[in-house]
Amino acid sequence: MSKRSDLMTKGPERAPHRSLLRADGFTDWELERPIIGIANSFNEIIPGHMHLDKLVDAVKAGIYAAGGTPLVFNTIGICDGIAMNHDGMKYSLPSRELIADTVETMAVAHPFDGLVLLASCDKIIPGMLIAAARLNIPSIFLSGGPMLPGRVQGKDTGLDKVFEAVGRFKSGKISEEELNTFECAACPGAGSCSGMFTANTMSNLSEALGMSLPFNGSAPAVFSERIWLAKETGYKVVELVKKDLKPRDIMTQDAFHNAIAADMALGGSTNTALHIPALAYYAGLDLALRDLDPFTAKVPHLTSIAPAGPHHVVDLFYAGVENPLAICWRKSAPA
Repeated sequence: MSKRSDLMTKGPERAPHRSLLRADGFTDWELERPIIGIANSFNEIIPGHMHLDKLVDAVKAGIYAAGGTPLVFNTIGICDGIAMNHDGMKYSLPSRELIADTVETMAVAHPFDGLVLLASCDKIIPGMLIAAARLNIPSIFLSGGPMLPGRVQGKDTGLDKVFEAVGRFKSGKISEEELNTFECAACPGAGSCSGMFTANTMSNLSEALGMSLPFNGSAPAVFSERIWLAKETGYKVVELVKKDLKPRDIMTQDAFHNAIAADMALGGSTNTALHIPALAYYAGLDLALRDLDPFTAKVPHLTSIAPAGPHHVVDLFYAGVENPLAICWRKSAPA
């Protein structure tokens, strides 16, 4: 069976191509397997991305276990929270298309058989999904996972409470020391901000679209379940390649309607009104802002996740999994 990667690995004319790949250390048997590109938006700026260099190793393990060969490349990412309230915010939304462009460029210049899209945070996730829709080669998305909430005055606390604390400080309701407590405690480590903001909304909607595995949107960044999920994602993408199952086969009109319904039920970020129609456009579908409105009338809002309520995405994870070990699907190593 022919593969996209044959364009750079098969035949005597491709000896120079193979020579360059051999310089990377690849063997004959690796070049004969399906070659999977891993688009990794790791950087040391965004909390949702600072651990992706570790998560990518688990994805690679899954790809190798399933009989594929992983090749990692990187793209950019902007943290909306850090870019906020200065000129940096002008670059946030345009970065979505830039990310999609870079993934497309890498996947066409080096014809991968499949893609794993590894990202967190606001514009990077939709940028990756847009790239998948444009390229329409077997692809799967994996989020870095939500951050755990911090703890202030005995209550679970996320980034939204720091914004609120700024207002309270400015109005004289709390001291500078109390503001500093929120600043230092609200974001305890790796992951996308702990509430149902754009990143975690889009991660959950990727499940509803069918572009990621169950619990992708809710398993916390620092839990072992995220590593299991990464291994399984790597394993699954090779299956998608073998079945020739492509993003536009998955992201149908019904899948988008399912995602919109999930968005309403979760009370997701209003930024989905920017990203869902854009993603549908690149998937070749007619879906506009007006098409979201009917779902607001018939789908109940079922959660009270920050900033709309006291809970956080980790609570959604626990609500969906009585026994977290349930997401460790495989009981033994793949054959």
